[in-house]
Amino acid sequence: MEGLLAYPKVVRRADQTAAVAAREQPDVAVLIDSWGFTLRVAQRLRRLDPGLPLVKYVGPQVWATRPGRARVLAEAVDHLLSIHAFDSPYFEAAGLPTTFVGNAALSLDFSQADARRLRREIGAGEGEPVLLVLPGSRPAEIARVLPPFGDAVNRLKAERPGLHVVVCAAPTVAEAVKAQVAGWPNRAHVVEGEAAKLDAMKAATVALACSGTVTTELALAGAPMVVGYRIGPVTYRLLKRLVRTPYITLFNIAAQQAVAPELIQAACNGPDLARELARRLDDPELRRSQVEAQYAALDKMGRGGPDPNEAAAEAVLQLVRERRKA
Repeated sequence: MEGLLAYPKVVRRADQTAAVAAREQPDVAVLIDSWGFTLRVAQRLRRLDPGLPLVKYVGPQVWATRPGRARVLAEAVDHLLSIHAFDSPYFEAAGLPTTFVGNAALSLDFSQADARRLRREIGAGEGEPVLLVLPGSRPAEIARVLPPFGDAVNRLKAERPGLHVVVCAAPTVAEAVKAQVAGWPNRAHVVEGEAAKLDAMKAATVALACSGTVTTELALAGAPMVVGYRIGPVTYRLLKRLVRTPYITLFNIAAQQAVAPELIQAACNGPDLARELARRLDDPELRRSQVEAQYAALDKMGRGGPDPNEAAAEAVLQLVRERRKA
């Protein structure tokens, strides 16, 4: 439903983007993620400049839903840069050359992150528990996900007065997050910026995260987590019919098991979220085993491999070189 409402703007922006690209006469066009938008840009660029090499960076998740998109993408672009090792068979079967470059989130650098710095700033002692809350980066996520997250936090604080709560506010929704958190009955520390986010991830005893890239980042930081998500009810009913994977968290998909619990839609409520978080706050062995399982899943996803940014850049340059030779 959200996509239908945005459709006129998407089409208008795709027209504008393709016109700018055609005017600049590039050697190659790299279309990054954002399936609905970049597909339309690719189709327009193909009409405006049939000889322009088109590269898609991040493919649609055809292994989860709508496998027909592999064929649609193969007709629209010349090459796919994949961030998942399990992507290639789906797209190559549709005739689209695919290069696995790895997930850039797996190369996130925590070398400068300082858990003690974050703890000092919020007044948390070395052994005191820290709950990190990451409610998403889109306005719809803040509207739907942050209220049950807040309910869970308040339930936990009522039973654990010594629990320190940190909320990461993405720049796109910072004001909305701060406004909601200001209304909570118990104090929570809102942090902003990439450095503070990485500090908080390293300092977290347990995290409560909105589904998204941040779950991979948390797993890299060694933070056990509970994942929650809500979408519009009509969209949810449609997706229930379309989605083929039982999980929405990438490392759960890689592991083919619920390494981190996922509380989705009606299950994303204060009491259930608080229960799962309390289990982890109270059980060091559960936290340890979950972190180990998260690391194992990240290894399946390509953790420790070549730099994805370098691999993607080299794949693009190689395509340009081959086109010039031809």
